[in-house]
Amino acid sequence: MATFLYRVGRLAFRRRWYVALVWAAVLAAVGLGALKAPGAADEGFSMPGIESQKAFDLMEQRFPGATADGATARVVFVAPNGQKVTAADHKKAVEDTVAGLADGSQVASAVNPFQAKAVSKDGTTAYATVTYKVAADDLTDASKEQLEHALEAARDTGLTVDAGGSAMADGGGAGGSAEVIGVAIAAVVLLVTFGSLAAAGLPLLTALIGVGVSMATILALSDALGLSTTTGTLAMMLGLAVGIDYALFVVSRYREERANGRAPQEATALAVGTAGSAVVFAGLTVVIALAGLAVVGIPMLTKMGLAAAGAVVVAVLIALTLVPAFLGFWPNAVLRRKDRRRGRTEEEAKDNGGTRWARFVLRRPLPVLILGVVGLGALALPMTSLQLGMPGDEAKPTSTTERRAYDALAEGFGPGFNGPLTVVVDAKGDDDAKAAAAAISKDIGATKGIVSVSPVRFNEAGDTAVFSVVPSTAPTDEKTKDLVTAIRGERPGIESETGATYEVTGTTALNIDISEKVQAALVPYLIVVVGLAIVLLLVVFRSLLVPLKAALGFLLSVLASLGAVVVVFQEGHGAGLLGVETTGPIMSLMPIFLVGIVFGLAMDYEVFLLSRMREAYVHGETSHQAVTSGFRHSARVVVAAALIMIAVFAGFIGESDSMIKMIGFGLASAVLLDAFVVRMAIVPAVLALLGDRAWWLPKWLDRILPRVDVEGEALTRGADSPEPVPADQEAARV
Repeated sequence: MATFLYRVGRLAFRRRWYVALVWAAVLAAVGLGALKAPGAADEGFSMPGIESQKAFDLMEQRFPGATADGATARVVFVAPNGQKVTAADHKKAVEDTVAGLADGSQVASAVNPFQAKAVSKDGTTAYATVTYKVAADDLTDASKEQLEHALEAARDTGLTVDAGGSAMADGGGAGGSAEVIGVAIAAVVLLVTFGSLAAAGLPLLTALIGVGVSMATILALSDALGLSTTTGTLAMMLGLAVGIDYALFVVSRYREERANGRAPQEATALAVGTAGSAVVFAGLTVVIALAGLAVVGIPMLTKMGLAAAGAVVVAVLIALTLVPAFLGFWPNAVLRRKDRRRGRTEEEAKDNGGTRWARFVLRRPLPVLILGVVGLGALALPMTSLQLGMPGDEAKPTSTTERRAYDALAEGFGPGFNGPLTVVVDAKGDDDAKAAAAAISKDIGATKGIVSVSPVRFNEAGDTAVFSVVPSTAPTDEKTKDLVTAIRGERPGIESETGATYEVTGTTALNIDISEKVQAALVPYLIVVVGLAIVLLLVVFRSLLVPLKAALGFLLSVLASLGAVVVVFQEGHGAGLLGVETTGPIMSLMPIFLVGIVFGLAMDYEVFLLSRMREAYVHGETSHQAVTSGFRHSARVVVAAALIMIAVFAGFIGESDSMIKMIGFGLASAVLLDAFVVRMAIVPAVLALLGDRAWWLPKWLDRILPRVDVEGEALTRGADSPEPVPADQEAARV
């Protein structure tokens, strides 16, 4: 591996114009394809294999067009204190507003609340449902402005008016300001780390080129592969983060080789052969983690994972080819200003912050290990009370009209009104479908925890019925989950009496089912991803204990970060500091996202840090000396890489959306804990306690595993010659 990559790096340096032109051509080709590709329609969210999805599919089949994905807006009118919305002046204002909304060119219908009996029992609150002919993403600015103007006009009459629903979505999300903040902080970290504008700018430039290639490819293939508009979000975020990190490690190793007296071409080739090997295997661990998202069984998540994995592959290829080509164009530009005159850098000092920290840990490994494990364990404890769900408008800031509309409906109609359940009765083949549906409606309505049941509505064929059930508790309340379980538990008895079957769906039931499926998929996902990564690390480090330690350390950090998320976003401790106004269940996909993304990134730091230790050990240093050498060469760069990751993810905490805040906080805290507690403290402590046993491998396993020479032993032996020593002449050492 190292020998092959050495030749790749040297070739890219010598043929730099060809390499640069090839990447420019690739970027232009995929960019042109993206411009010509038809816009991909958002397929929406689906979850095969769960009851609520089956019920929804049955409704689409039996009620053609009834479940069309048109945008909706629920406009809520609240009378001033002591007054009723049914008063003559308020009623006229409401009716005028609804009539005005119905005149929109994209509006399909606007239901008068007084005709639809959508008025609270105390007469203080009413709501009107506006249905559009097009999906939320296709609403024109004119339609949105008409809705806003109608709300403002109604407020001028003295009513409190707010609106929720898909029509209110602004279509924004993470990415804009968050990515700019992340890139800006990354630039500062790189500048401090390297002390050179060119050295700081090179990783940023190549990372942006890689992200451009990845995103353009995703857009170009979106129609052919059925990718939605949200598929590339994860690819952009990870592509930027790993692209900077991978280039950072190659440039750092290049400067180190220049400090050892190598000529620019030789230093570039050695950097790609050694640091490039670590990049390849680190990238493979990230790809495994992302591709493993397919285990969960959510099509959208699978596509996001594969798209992000493709972005990581592009980042690896950029680091191995375009970075050395740019080093060929400007071999001295990445050096510090004081080193450019002599054409080389000063040799790295034997003592730096990394070596001093390593010696501190090596002198007292047991206390450091105990403190690290106990600290992470304490942070992980709240994770035992983790509640999964899909926060909706109730999790938005009170400054938003959606949140105010949600609160007004809950106060006027009850907390369960915002999350009704939909029951789909399949009476096909039943002799008396109407009687069966009526009996099912009556039995379900008698279940404890149900406030009301809507009239039964049949399809044209008369073999399928639908009715809504309003719970007494909020959509994210645990009692609502128990109610759904109870209704489904009554099914065998009801079906035996009526001869018809039914299923429960609706947004609330769908979120409950998603949470349960994701929770059930988490353990298999961990087994697949961690198992494959352990095998990969066995090949890389030729050690049995190092991969096991890496996996256990990751589990500690990810559980601790999940515990931190629970403390802030579920229990509310310190939530105000992050601008979180409402606490509740943790987003269902959060554990999967956290495990998948952070595992790949954690293994990045493991590979980069341990590969230098392994390299030193293979070249004759003792186990303790190898730990110190690894920290001397890699600690500063690993810290810089971690800070860049934290900056990119922490930028999302400033977003207004609670779920985006949660993702940003979770990922940033996970990288912080894994990089600085696990990799920088627990890992050297464990290696100090294990000594030479850390690099032990059974002889039978040593014979089976392929040799990839990640340490670059062949390169070291032939470093003084223009050609590296062939791999088959390498003397193995385990």
